[in-house]
Amino acid sequence: MLDVQNLAKSYDTARGPLPILENVTFQMQAGDALAVVGPSGSGKSTLLYLLGALERPSGGAVSLDGVDPFSLPERELAAFRNRRIGFVFQDHCLLPQCTVLENVLAPTLVAPPDAAHEARARDLLDRVGLAARLDHLPAELSGGEKQRAALARALVLEPALVLCDEPTGNLDQDTARAVADLLVDLHQRQRGILIVVTHSPELAARLPRQARLRDHRLVFSAS
Repeated sequence: MLDVQNLAKSYDTARGPLPILENVTFQMQAGDALAVVGPSGSGKSTLLYLLGALERPSGGAVSLDGVDPFSLPERELAAFRNRRIGFVFQDHCLLPQCTVLENVLAPTLVAPPDAAHEARARDLLDRVGLAARLDHLPAELSGGEKQRAALARALVLEPALVLCDEPTGNLDQDTARAVADLLVDLHQRQRGILIVVTHSPELAARLPRQARLRDHRLVFSAS
């Protein structure tokens, strides 16, 4: 379960604190999926960074399956983030010098050795239609193929929480729709918690819950 209580984030400026998020409170269970929408600069990406333990909050608390990641020592926090949280960014962030398969396996390099990792990576790449591209470098892939590889990488360790920051933002309409189809399908198979930040009403409508960031707060749509 993801439990978020009174989460807040502000930044110090010459004119005083600049609030980004205030009193963000919600819970999600395994299998839940949420789309977060809002204008540029409303704090959508900041929310993901806090939930993914990439930034520390100014106030409030986050716990994932009963663990407060911000209470962990730095080394344990890095291991927790790697093992329990998967990230998909607007810019796929693939390593240019590594093959598709090596990119998908990258999160496993700091996890305990497991012979099943490569088998799972190959299976995921097959599901996203990249079985014939395992040995290709990112420069040899289309934008949609790169994002499909990023989806596989985010899921390879079967994380409890998957966070997607504008996963279709750099794609044309048809490719974006195909990547959205894959994202929804893989989430349904994985049954973890999925949170997607997006400007796309079409993608947001694909997920069972929607919320909007407004005036530094997360406002949930009526069911």
